[in-house]
Amino acid sequence: MSTSIPLHTALPPSGACLRRRCVRRRRHAPGRLSLRASSLEAPADTAAANKEKGQAERKKTTARRRSRTKKANELGLEVLYDDGFGEATVKDYFEALRGMPLDDGGPPRWFCPVECGPPAVDRAPLLLFLPGIDGVGMELILHHKSLGKVFEVRCLHIPVNDRTPYEGMLQIVEESVQHEHGLSPERPIYIAGDSFGACLALSAAARNPQAHLVLVLVNPATSFAKTPLQTILPLLEMAPSNLPVTLPHLLTYLIGDPLKMAMVSIQKNISPQESLQKFSESLASMLSLLSESGHMVQMDTLVWKLKLLKSGADYTNSRLHAVQAEVLLLASDNGNLPPSGEADRLFKALKICKVRCFRTSGDRLLMEGSFNLLTVIKGASMYRLGRQKDSVTDFLPPTLSEFKRTFGEDFKILNHLLSPVMLSTLKNGKIVRGLAGVPDTGPVLFVGYHELLAMELPALAEELLREKKAVLRALAHPVFFVGNFEIARQELSLFDVVPVYGGVTVSPINTYKLFERDEFVLLYPGGIREALHRKDEQYQLFWPDQPEFVRMAAQFGVTVVPFGCVGEDDFLEMIVDYNDQKNIPYLREWIEQFNEDCPGVRSTVKGEGNQVLHLPAVLPKVPGRLYYMFGKPIEMKGMDGIQRDRESANQLYLQIKSEVESTISYLKRKREQDPYRSITQRALYQATWGPNAQIPTFEP
Repeated sequence: MSTSIPLHTALPPSGACLRRRCVRRRRHAPGRLSLRASSLEAPADTAAANKEKGQAERKKTTARRRSRTKKANELGLEVLYDDGFGEATVKDYFEALRGMPLDDGGPPRWFCPVECGPPAVDRAPLLLFLPGIDGVGMELILHHKSLGKVFEVRCLHIPVNDRTPYEGMLQIVEESVQHEHGLSPERPIYIAGDSFGACLALSAAARNPQAHLVLVLVNPATSFAKTPLQTILPLLEMAPSNLPVTLPHLLTYLIGDPLKMAMVSIQKNISPQESLQKFSESLASMLSLLSESGHMVQMDTLVWKLKLLKSGADYTNSRLHAVQAEVLLLASDNGNLPPSGEADRLFKALKICKVRCFRTSGDRLLMEGSFNLLTVIKGASMYRLGRQKDSVTDFLPPTLSEFKRTFGEDFKILNHLLSPVMLSTLKNGKIVRGLAGVPDTGPVLFVGYHELLAMELPALAEELLREKKAVLRALAHPVFFVGNFEIARQELSLFDVVPVYGGVTVSPINTYKLFERDEFVLLYPGGIREALHRKDEQYQLFWPDQPEFVRMAAQFGVTVVPFGCVGEDDFLEMIVDYNDQKNIPYLREWIEQFNEDCPGVRSTVKGEGNQVLHLPAVLPKVPGRLYYMFGKPIEMKGMDGIQRDRESANQLYLQIKSEVESTISYLKRKREQDPYRSITQRALYQATWGPNAQIPTFEP
């Protein structure tokens, strides 16, 4: 694919024409949905007369809201849509570099990559990309298609021979930010900066605290003074100005590590011989392109860019205290910039900052094939359409590439070891294998038992996506979305997978909005207490006394699906639980401090066990098998009386709890009849019938 600069749509600094078109489109877009069913209360003397009329009006209002929401969803993105990630390679970047006009002295300008296309999301936020020291502006080329579906993308191009000083560059960025903020103050403006561009992004944020900015910083060059470049800069100034930059060490700062970049073109799931051949061919072509790039850049240009980098780092470091924007810092541990400890320094210096560390990546993180920028932004809960993040309405469905990465690679071994069996109950009471008994449309509420360490969640989310093409919106503990735990996280940690696949903080308002949008919702009434239970407490329910969800589910006519899951005792053995840990002085103090820093859940709810967050010590066993059982769906449509009758709500609550306990008892009894419960028998079956064959189980 050809991606040279002349083929891209150039924009003036403000991009006024494109913005006017976006403003006209948004003028007719539906506004955000109100979360209140009624904002006024009828006077006491007329309440009785208007009671029936008010109920009818509320039902009509709810129906209209749900209709509007459904229509808005149809205009958005489908579940498992093809985001195009992985189609472009580093070769396309070098093709763009080759097409860069060498005799163009400036000025810097904005352009829209044609690969991005128009956003598929209505009212999509703006993303301004600021390049690294090379200035091409095409470092996002591997991400253009995926980002273009959810952002309005513009990139800054700095010609090779341009000599605009740092404050001149900053003014160009600042003018665009101020113009966009003036057009739509509530629309977030994302600024993604790579290396030198990250300095520009921080400086622009420091000078424009009133703008609604979200910064995505990739290996910021704020640590320039601590790098070898600072030492060799005087020596480079003494070199002839027309000397081409061909030294490999210098090229790694400009272009990146050719070994890592050559790996981007290697396809997965091919034989080692084919991988080696592909890598050799890719590296050979990469080295020739690197050599050509080195001859394109003269020594005087390199010296100017390094001086520009130095002045940018100094300017930015002096103004870090003024940055008010929300920041996502992406740092490579195996590169030249930033050096060790720079991510920690910036994390402490910036007011609102999340950090993701990539320990095996180099400087050119954006050009490594395993790195998906959109997935990282979603995993950090940083994507939003308005000034405030709304995890329900701002949710982007998982993409096909994310699904393949998560369940085809990350959880593949776990799924293979546990070989989950899923059973569901039809309306006539018949138990079948698969999810045929689960409704095809929402709103649906799955209510079930939380296994130790929540090990049942990945297979549950995967199967619902495969069979129903539905996202499981799990109501999760706030620890998955907030807290100062980001330094140790990788690109897709367990914490980040939860928001990527639809998890939201458990709360009444989020539950209300999910039901309003006809979603598939997952609720564990036992919460953390079940997922972190004590020794000899497996398969026990720790539900609160109050029917927290029943009346709201009745209001929306939700179909409740009780379910149970067994198998944790087949592959994990508890060694040290919370009762043991609280008797260890230093460990007890650490747990107490950790829980003080975390927001709690249901601190005033009675009848529930201790919700203390901790990490029990477990030992793996020879893997058994994981079993799921979905009970007969309970249709709550027409149960309006439950909303006002506390006793009826409590009876239904106890019925659902009893159904969950019954499914657990059923699975514990029936798994004894499974001839393939042992991993040895399952391995022999797959060796005979192939790795993709569905392994049989007991007769339901």
